[in-house]
Amino acid sequence: MDQAGGAGELLERAVGYALGTARLVTPQALGRPTPCAAWDLGSLMAHLDDSLAALHEGFDVGTIALAPAGPAPPGSPGGDGDPGAAFRRRAARLLGAWAAAGPADRLIAIADAPLTAEAVSLTGALELAVHGWDIARATGQRDRPVPDPLARELLPVAHQLVPHPGTRHPLFAPEIRLPPGAPPGDRLVAFLGRDPG
Repeated sequence: MDQAGGAGELLERAVGYALGTARLVTPQALGRPTPCAAWDLGSLMAHLDDSLAALHEGFDVGTIALAPAGPAPPGSPGGDGDPGAAFRRRAARLLGAWAAAGPADRLIAIADAPLTAEAVSLTGALELAVHGWDIARATGQRDRPVPDPLARELLPVAHQLVPHPGTRHPLFAPEIRLPPGAPPGDRLVAFLGRDPG
């Protein structure tokens, strides 16, 4: 399978959703709280900037250097006075690197654990979609859930990446239980510890 389908398409759709929610990110909004309790919007945008850079590095050169885990400093805009514009530039570069990355079974070295480009794409798609939802909430866009088709396809990815409660800490809060029949977007963010209500 090449990058044109499957995981790569999911990554592209997740980037599109996150870009849509980031349109309201302004320097004035960086102090707003997010669903991630330790991060304000500026911290979240800095984290996303780092994530996009890491994904770009993986697709471009085949390695991802792991940075120390932990939240960015509060209010940090990722080194750019307009973090929304910085996010758009990084996202465009990521999609360019993904398009040129070659086969989905190409290995990308992450520390000592190589993953396929497909696995990296799926992980990136999940992160971008869920953080896109975080941005939407932080900027008052409660009418912009993760789109149902995207969320439906990302739910199995989330269950693979977080297979049991012991794998949650420190990245995810406990799952929020929802009533049967909740929309896929709500189920996705709730599984990763966010309250869609």
